Amino acid sequence: MTTTVPSQSATGSMARRMRLYGVAALLVLGFGVWQSLRSWQRNHAFLINVSPSLPNWAFVLESRAPPGRGALIFFRPPSSPVLINNFGAKPQLFGKQVYGVAGDIVTHRGRAVFINGRQVAVAKPRSRKGEPLAMGPTGVIPSGCYYVGTSHRDGFDSRYALIGFVCLPAITGTGTAVL
Repeated sequence: MTTTVPSQSATGSMARRMRLYGVAALLVLGFGVWQSLRSWQRNHAFLINVSPSLPNWAFVLESRAPPGRGALIFFRPPSSPVLINNFGAKPQLFGKQVYGVAGDIVTHRGRAVFINGRQVAVAKPRSRKGEPLAMGPTGVIPSGCYYVGTSHRDGFDSRYALIGFVCLPAITGTGTAVL
């Protein structure tokens, strides 16, 4: 009985082929990971919060998730002299929680704000820098708009006319706290 032993050149050739297959597999895998990250990046961002009005300081923003009651949304605030005086000429995105959605009813009793009869906030008469602050909107929240707020007493949100209802064109996305 005779056995054949593969020659060194056949063994070397097989090893080279296996390395080539390994490199090709890594390239395909790397391309797949790269494509996934690019896709994720189109609809997501990492945000750092510098305001004391939210308890967390880092968030992942998703641009396509629809806001709902209780969601944390990030939006571009409307420009005004009070906003510029308090936050600069180019303020960062504002992050606030959705307290009211389309169809909810906003009312005021003095400086207290209610949504569907439940108190959600108290508005201050003046900003931290002394500017007068008019009360925000009342009535039925329109379709595509939200009443947003924060439990922080100095929060600049829908309780004030300068922010008012936040509507879809101003909303950048919903956020999830990560730190």
